[in-house]
Amino acid sequence: MKFLLVGLGNPGPEYADTRHNVGFLVVDRIAQLAEATWSSERLAEMALFRSRGRGYVLLRPTTFMNLSGMAVRYWADKERIPLDRILVISDDLALPFGKVRLRGGGGAGGHNGLTDIIANLGTDRFARLRVGIGADFPRGRQSEFVLRPWTEQEKKDLPKVLEGAAEAARDFVHIGLAQAMNRHNQRPGTAEDPA
Repeated sequence: MKFLLVGLGNPGPEYADTRHNVGFLVVDRIAQLAEATWSSERLAEMALFRSRGRGYVLLRPTTFMNLSGMAVRYWADKERIPLDRILVISDDLALPFGKVRLRGGGGAGGHNGLTDIIANLGTDRFARLRVGIGADFPRGRQSEFVLRPWTEQEKKDLPKVLEGAAEAARDFVHIGLAQAMNRHNQRPGTAEDPA
């Protein structure tokens, strides 16, 4: 049984340390824990491994954020992975920095990568793992904020955030969405997320 885990971000060194690339960082951490290596493939970088009877297909689209859906659609079709085994990992301005939320579907919430994936898949019924990056920016400066590097304090806290997000993604694969949501969405001190 194979699962497609897609980390969203923008390719290139100028974007590597920005908030918008936290999806890349999460799949990087999953690959690192599994000692899996990345290879350049069509529309994406990919890492493959198996763990406890499950096949992982990790994807970092190289299409830039706004065209992420092309890579997701191509590799979901090529690897014959159904919608219920796809997890898209993205940054989220609506969540405080470091909070993670699993959802089984829903709208894009203004996220261009998710918008393109929904358009390419023809549905919003795929799981997503949202990683909070906060919203500490003046009105109308959202684009600048997400493409800005982490603060020094965020850099210190980031390894723990990535560890938690990687654990949530692995739980999606091994115990299923519902149980993973119960485990990770209701942690003490986190904001309620009715969706």
